[in-house]
Amino acid sequence: MMVHMGDVFRALADPTRRTILDELAERDGQTLFEICSRLTMKYGISSSRQAISQHLDVLADAGLVRTRRDGRFKFHYIDPAPLDRLTERWRPKGERQ
Repeated sequence: MMVHMGDVFRALADPTRRTILDELAERDGQTLFEICSRLTMKYGISSSRQAISQHLDVLADAGLVRTRRDGRFKFHYIDPAPLDRLTERWRPKGERQ
């Protein structure tokens, strides 16, 4: 999947999406229900499940979140690879991998 850097910047522009990434970085592989519960309990974010699902879709479209289905459950995982490509752009040529 080709990810455009504009999509990554747009995904990161929203504070709720950044909090979702923080949460997945702390505890990867969560379901939508778990993410919603933890956002409410830890951060006081009381968005609807539909709103959080839409945020997850934006993050997935930007390549920052991957999903895996297991039966009825859909697990969400952080994927920092687009961030690596993003920061690589401004590293001095001698420091690039």
